[in-house]
Amino acid sequence: MGRFVQGEDRRLAFLLPASLDDYVSEDNPVQVVEAFIDELDFHGSGFAGATPAETGRPAYHPSTMLKIYLYGYLNRIQSSRRLEREAQRNIELMWLTGRLAPDFKTIANFRRDNGDAIRAVCSQFVVLCRQLSLFGQATVAVDGSKFKAVNNRDRNYTQHKAAKRIEQVEGSIERYLAALDRADREASDVPQARVDQIREKIAGLRGQMQFLKDMAAQVEAAPDHQVSLTDPDARSMNSSGRGTGIVGYNLQAAVDAEHHLIVAHEVVNEGNDRAQLAPMGRQALAAIDAPEITVLADRGYMNGEQVLECEGTGILPCVPRTDTSGKAQRGLFTKADFVYDADQDRYTCPAGEYLTKATRVRTTMATSTTIAT
Repeated sequence: MGRFVQGEDRRLAFLLPASLDDYVSEDNPVQVVEAFIDELDFHGSGFAGATPAETGRPAYHPSTMLKIYLYGYLNRIQSSRRLEREAQRNIELMWLTGRLAPDFKTIANFRRDNGDAIRAVCSQFVVLCRQLSLFGQATVAVDGSKFKAVNNRDRNYTQHKAAKRIEQVEGSIERYLAALDRADREASDVPQARVDQIREKIAGLRGQMQFLKDMAAQVEAAPDHQVSLTDPDARSMNSSGRGTGIVGYNLQAAVDAEHHLIVAHEVVNEGNDRAQLAPMGRQALAAIDAPEITVLADRGYMNGEQVLECEGTGILPCVPRTDTSGKAQRGLFTKADFVYDADQDRYTCPAGEYLTKATRVRTTMATSTTIAT
């Protein structure tokens, strides 16, 4: 073992214990988290528990909980149970919290009870970035991401889902009624227990049918014709995979093009991004505090009304047009397949050949007609 790098004996006792500062370098991101959170006004931001109660067990200060929350955000740790484990074993979190390790329920309750306050902290962070001139180019990129809610797809109802499930229940009732008819004709061959079981299933299906009819009425009365039972504000929307979908939320984010900092964010329950260009542009413009900004987005944001709404507001949208032609599906070339050269005033086709402008002269002969009176 003499030719290998040797570690220390874990049973070796130290006269002076090592300091946590020895394990966290000065350029570690947790240093920024510590400095930023220590300067926050938790009373003014509206954090619950900023003023300790005079009786009962002492609570964790909101600064400690916010440090854990932000550390999880920076390191993509969303689960409160995982954050609990990290607080017990992660040197960086130990340094941030002073070796405090709240349980997962405390972490989850903090996020649930301080949503508005955490949003206010995000706004203060954007102000800090603006003061540090981190938003120099005044260019942001906007995009949306789908996040799954707790609501299961079976507990989300649309007009199509309600009608389809009613049809399925009606088919099941018909099958059980047919089974009862056979049992009546063959009374000696079918045990009574089987008959009672079929009748119980029919009664249960009729109760389910009534529930589905009531749900169909609620769906019809809903503004967007959709109802979610577990998360009322969650909506069914398509995900990136073809033929798949989730019940969740659409998170819109505007990101600074230079330093990739999130300038503005918003959670909506619309399944597409066509109505989000102008709202996210306004939020980004207010956050950056610039006379005008350039907003980059994909063709999913292309909406003529949204582009028109940006006009005259200091928002310069840059969005590709949506290809509405069916040529690509028919195996034909589209306009996007041809590259235009402005200097030569010509197009280059996919085969690499040049397409020049052709001039056509059309001559027409004028005719006169004399009308006799």
